[in-house]
Amino acid sequence: MVPSRKNMVLVDGVILNGPTTDAKAGERFVEDACRLIMEEVVLKATDIHEKVCEWRPPEELKRLLDLELRDAGEPHHRLLERCQDIIRYSVKTNHPRFFNQLYAGLDYYSLVARFMTEALNPSVYTYEVSPVFLLVEEAVLKKMIEFIGWKEGDGIFNPGGSVSNMYAMNLARYKYCPDIKEKGLSGLPRLILFTSAECHYSMKKSASFLGIGTENVCFVETDGRGKMIPEELEKRVQEAEKEGAAPFLVCATSGTTVLGAFDPLDEIADICERHGLWLHVDASWGGSALMSRKHRRLLQGIHRADSVAWNPHKMLMAGIQCCAFLVKDKSDLLKRCYSANASYLFQQDKFYDVSYDTGDKSIQCSRRPDAFKFWMAWKALGTLGLEERVNRALALSRYLVEEIKKREGFKLLMEPEYANICFWYIPPSLRQMEEGPEFWAKLHLVAPAIKERMMKKGSLMLGYQPHRGKVNFFRQVVISPQVSREDMDFLLDEIDLLGRDM
Repeated sequence: MVPSRKNMVLVDGVILNGPTTDAKAGERFVEDACRLIMEEVVLKATDIHEKVCEWRPPEELKRLLDLELRDAGEPHHRLLERCQDIIRYSVKTNHPRFFNQLYAGLDYYSLVARFMTEALNPSVYTYEVSPVFLLVEEAVLKKMIEFIGWKEGDGIFNPGGSVSNMYAMNLARYKYCPDIKEKGLSGLPRLILFTSAECHYSMKKSASFLGIGTENVCFVETDGRGKMIPEELEKRVQEAEKEGAAPFLVCATSGTTVLGAFDPLDEIADICERHGLWLHVDASWGGSALMSRKHRRLLQGIHRADSVAWNPHKMLMAGIQCCAFLVKDKSDLLKRCYSANASYLFQQDKFYDVSYDTGDKSIQCSRRPDAFKFWMAWKALGTLGLEERVNRALALSRYLVEEIKKREGFKLLMEPEYANICFWYIPPSLRQMEEGPEFWAKLHLVAPAIKERMMKKGSLMLGYQPHRGKVNFFRQVVISPQVSREDMDFLLDEIDLLGRDM
C-alpha cells in the first residue's frame, strides 16, 4: 500500500503515514503457500509411492536452492518456486518409511496447532501476553504429572530432552547447595553425578556447560541389555563418598537412545534414598509408555523420581519440539532456582493473579507454546487414542522382530524391550563365513553402504551405528500410526534388495 500524502509526516527521510506493508500481496502469498504445503507436504509427502528424500550432495543442493541473499526482494511467483524447491529437497519425516530418528510421522491435530501458534506468534512468559497458552500448559503438565504417579508437582516445557536433563542437573545442584545461585562455583566441593553408560550424550554436555566437569560424570556399567546395574551404582556412590567427593544426582534412563533399554527405577530409587541423592529419570524417549496400561510397567518406580524428562514429540508425535521437564517438588523450587525477578515482566502489583506468570521459572525469556500441540492432539484423540498409538507402535515392532527371525541374512542383536529394533543384515557373500575378525570387519561396512543406496534411491531412511564393541547395525524405530505391516515387510525386502550383491 502506498502511504497517504495528506498531512504527510516525514522523519529522517522516512514517511510515517500509514503502513508500508502490502497486506493484500502478503495475504495472497500466505494463501498460495498454504495450498502448496497442503498439496506437497500433507498429501504428497505422506504417500508411500513418493520418495522419502530427493538426495543431492551439498554443493549441488546449494546451486539448486539459490541460497544467496540479495539487495532486492523477489516476486511472488519466484518465492513460491523457492518454497517448492525447499519442500522437494527436504527429508519427508512424515513419510511412512522414515525410520531414521526417534520422531516420525504426521499428526494432523498438532500440525494445525503449530499453524495457529506460528500465526499468533505468542511468547509464553506472562499471562497478560499469553493467557490461553499458559493455561493450556498448566493443564497438560497437570495431566502428565498424574501419569507419572505424583499427587502434585511442577514443570515447564522447554527446547528438547537435552535441555530438560540440564534443568534437572542444575536443579539438583541448587537443591544440594542453594548458595550456588549467588556465590557461584568457587566455594563448592567436588560434585559428582551418576548415570548409565548408555545414557544420552546430553548428560556429558550438561556437566560441561554447568561447570560440573565431564570428569565428574560417573558412568555406571550396564548389563547385556543396556540397563544400569544397581549394584554397580551403589559401589560407585560409596567410592565417591570415600574419596571425599559430594554425590548429588543420579540420572536413570527410561528408553535409551540406541537399544531402548529401561533402567530398574525401584532399585535405583532405593539407593538414592539411602544416600540422599536427587533421582532424575530421562524418559524423553520411553516416557510415552506411561500412556499405555499394557506397557507402563516398563517405567515401574518412576513415581519415586524427583524429576522426569518426557518428550511427547517422539512416540506421541506432538511435533518437534514438545518436551516437558517435570518436578515432584511443589514448593516453587523451579522458580527459586531460575528466577531473576525482571521488573519489566514480572511486576508483583499487576491486576491479576501473578502466579500465572510462569516465565521466571524458565532459563528462557521468549518461549514457544509447545504444550499446545500436545493438548490439541490429546483433545482430538483422547487418552485412549494416545494409548492405542503406543500399543500399535510396539505391536508393529514385535511383528518386525518375528519377521527378522524368519528371514535368512537378518540377525537381531537382542530381543527389544521397546520400539528400538537393532539388527544386522548379512549379505550372501558373508553368510558362510565364520564369525571371526574378518567377518565382523566386512560386516561393519555393510550398513553404511546400504544406507547410501537407500538415501540415493529415496525409498526409505533407516539409522545405523556401531555400539559398545558391536560393528555397524541397523536401528529401526516404529513410531507413526501411518506405518503398516506392509511397511515392515517393505523395509526388510528393500534392505535385502539393496544389499544382496555385496
